[in-house]
Amino acid sequence: MVSRRSGLGFGLMIGAGVAVQGRINGELGVRLQDGIAAAAVSFGSGFLLLLVAVALSPRLRKGLRDVRGALTAGELRPWQLLGGLCGAMFVASQSLTVAALGVTAFTVAAVSGQLLSSLLVDRLGVGPGGRTPVTAARAGGAVLAVAAVLLAGSGESGPVSLDTSSWLDGVAVPVLLALPALAGIGLAWQQAWNGRIGSAGSPFAATVINFAVGLLGLLIVEAVVVVRVGPPAGFPAQPWLYLGGAIGVLFIAAGVLVVRWIGVLLMGLSTVAGQLSSSLVLDWALPTGADLSAVKLVGCVLTFAAVLIAARAPVPAER
Repeated sequence: MVSRRSGLGFGLMIGAGVAVQGRINGELGVRLQDGIAAAAVSFGSGFLLLLVAVALSPRLRKGLRDVRGALTAGELRPWQLLGGLCGAMFVASQSLTVAALGVTAFTVAAVSGQLLSSLLVDRLGVGPGGRTPVTAARAGGAVLAVAAVLLAGSGESGPVSLDTSSWLDGVAVPVLLALPALAGIGLAWQQAWNGRIGSAGSPFAATVINFAVGLLGLLIVEAVVVVRVGPPAGFPAQPWLYLGGAIGVLFIAAGVLVVRWIGVLLMGLSTVAGQLSSSLVLDWALPTGADLSAVKLVGCVLTFAAVLIAARAPVPAER
């Protein structure tokens, strides 16, 4: 059995990958002037990589057949395959808001939603690890995290101009922060459902289904965007702008394993630490249009405090 320390270490690396992916997708959204299109490119490139892997690997195809068998037997419900929609919302919010908010503010907002949702997901036993009670430490950490995201947005209350989507121009920052917060809420459900799929099939089977469902949802939304505001601008030539999908494949597959090892909340806490550490470095070393302000730093410190408080909660027993 993998140790809790190893699981938390993998969670840190997943969080770092999420922060880097956010910067890449945010920049791609600016170049395309269409955040939804950038998210669709990210999901589409990841899905193509997975299709190649499935075509070359009988073991991966067996994992998908096992998932189909679990659905037929009633061990999995059809709605548990919809975690990719939550992932699509998260990637879309990256592409739409990171350039305006900065990686740090985006991360604080997403983290707050994720921690609150993780409490509920663990309490209901949605993930493969079973039920975990809501303790005072967990609830206190979640409340403090919400205070942190409100503080992070309070320093920039005016409207911002976005190059990623004309229909979000002029939106006030506190309102804009609602997008990553809602995406963070969905992220906990995505992790739990993907963990269920991974238990029935395999981590890569869960990843394939996640990307397929997410890509379909994004293509539907992008079709509406194209009708309203037209197609995206020309696609940039820099290869690094298309690495978001590959990074997503790695951390989604790793997350399927980690959530089985340490549960939804502890996975959320470890990825929080990785996201915040990496996002602070990214906003300092490679700043976007948003400055790394004092209130964002204080918001991050409060979020770290929320992580430490919630981490005092007992780890669920092995099942």
